[in-house]
Amino acid sequence: MPQGVVKTYDPVTGAGIVVQDEDRSEVFLRPGSLKGSIFRTLRQGQRLVFETVEEDGNIFVSSVRVGQEGY
Repeated sequence: MPQGVVKTYDPVTGAGIVVQDEDRSEVFLRPGSLKGSIFRTLRQGQRLVFETVEEDGNIFVSSVRVGQEGY
């Protein structure tokens, strides 16, 4: 499962960017990405474990979890 750090997050729109640990690529948080997770909001620098989904050539975060895999 990919891991990364929140680069930006707008709690009003629910949109943001997460930088993946593996290759430092950016994936997008879109409105509704946190549904079904324990999160109501995110902060810059927060570590996440997540899954990704690709749609229309863009990669989006899905299934957000807190922390690091294995901890």
